[in-house]
Amino acid sequence: GSSGGGEEEEVDRAAGAGSSQPQRMKIGWPTDVRHVAHVTFDRFHGFRGVPAELQPEPALAKAPSASKTAFGVSTESMQCAHDARGNSVPTILLLLQRRLYEQGGLKTEGIFRVAADGAQEQRVRDQLDLAASVPEDADVHCLAGLIKAWFRELPGGLLDALPEEEVARCATEEAAARLIGKLPAAKAALLDWAVQLMADVASEEARNRMGTRNVAMVFAPNMTEVISDAEYELNFDHLFLCGSNFVHFTLLYDHLHL
Repeated sequence: GSSGGGEEEEVDRAAGAGSSQPQRMKIGWPTDVRHVAHVTFDRFHGFRGVPAELQPEPALAKAPSASKTAFGVSTESMQCAHDARGNSVPTILLLLQRRLYEQGGLKTEGIFRVAADGAQEQRVRDQLDLAASVPEDADVHCLAGLIKAWFRELPGGLLDALPEEEVARCATEEAAARLIGKLPAAKAALLDWAVQLMADVASEEARNRMGTRNVAMVFAPNMTEVISDAEYELNFDHLFLCGSNFVHFTLLYDHLHL
């Protein structure tokens, strides 16, 4: 019988190489357990409750998300902050935006259209994943490319929650506004942030040659999740036309002066 009030369990174990008789070994419940820490991930503050001895190096303290990467994860698992309009936006996007503006990206010709250097973009991605920081030598096209990449890799896509046939029929600013009302709150906030960014770009059209139509055309293909390269090739024209029209009308609705 067991002496722990039924809390112990008996198991058989081979006694040894020279014995054919099993031995009985009693395994009891743990008796010396300490609750060291309860760690949670807060979207607005990052990891909370981490003991001092387990804190990361200062350079690594600001984890961008609860996962190992800042790209390809849902906003629910990312550290967020509020933009000037009160939208809850992943801090990685706000960081990239701030650096883009500080480095004169809005006045750079072809911003969001010109492709970044692939090696530099990968290096900056790695740094964002590791420490939520941007290397000082990252150029504006790299920053813009990573903003597009973040939306392109967003699970579920930004606009995929909208009825495809309604997006295809969208032909006025008012129709775009009605569609936005059908987006889940988190994605509506992301779209609003992206539209403000595009509006800032378009406001410098005289210098960057990226007016509302151009910036909508380069952004829109990144706002729909595509399962495979084959599907992308097959549906590119349709996705490009429908998405860019919707984004363009959304941009015009919010910023009729552009």
